[in-house]
Amino acid sequence: MQDLEKFCPDQPIELILTLNIQEAVAFDLASLSYPVKIIRNSSPKGFGANHNQAFKCAQGDFFCVVNPDIRLNKCPIPVLISCLQDRSIGTVAPKVLSPSGSVEDSARHFPTLQKIVSKLRHRIRAPDYLLQGDRIDVDWVAGMFMVFTRAVFHQIAGFNERYFLYYEDVDICTRLHLAGLRVVVEPGVQVVHHAQRSSHRSLKYLRWHVTSLFRFLSSPEYRQLKRLHRL
Repeated sequence: MQDLEKFCPDQPIELILTLNIQEAVAFDLASLSYPVKIIRNSSPKGFGANHNQAFKCAQGDFFCVVNPDIRLNKCPIPVLISCLQDRSIGTVAPKVLSPSGSVEDSARHFPTLQKIVSKLRHRIRAPDYLLQGDRIDVDWVAGMFMVFTRAVFHQIAGFNERYFLYYEDVDICTRLHLAGLRVVVEPGVQVVHHAQRSSHRSLKYLRWHVTSLFRFLSSPEYRQLKRLHRL
């Protein structure tokens, strides 16, 4: 929030903060120059359900999904919104860096079981796309930072709430492609991700990850995607 205040002071921002568990707000709302709406859940919701809930409260023409562990080094909003003037684009994302400055694997090819097994077996860490130069079309982007027009997010009915955590970003990008819309990354805009990597340390998160993977691979959207893209 301080980053928005520091780098985007002149932008017409409306921030919607979801407290998924009972916790205190660790900042002074009165000190911020933009309006903040706080949603307090009586019980925890999944990633997609929380953002769909926030979307219903949003008033703007653009809807930005952003994780709380994202940090800014300058305002990303004007450039990303300008990308969405192209009506063929369904969502746009920035280039995501780690705190050390390396490029994170936030834009990827659609998964197949064979690709996942190969990555695990050979411990492949290289990103699927070289995010340099002009904006680039990709298969899907991670849900840590995505921008939609209000019309598109409404058109595709937001996130699929059957995914509690993980693969809801793959699913929504799949449905954008099936609707004839593009998923793009704008490498000229960069944000920093302080990743938690919860599924690497917690059996609960790992179970959610694996469950969501197989839910996606068995979904009708994925079957349609395989027919169209010959995965």
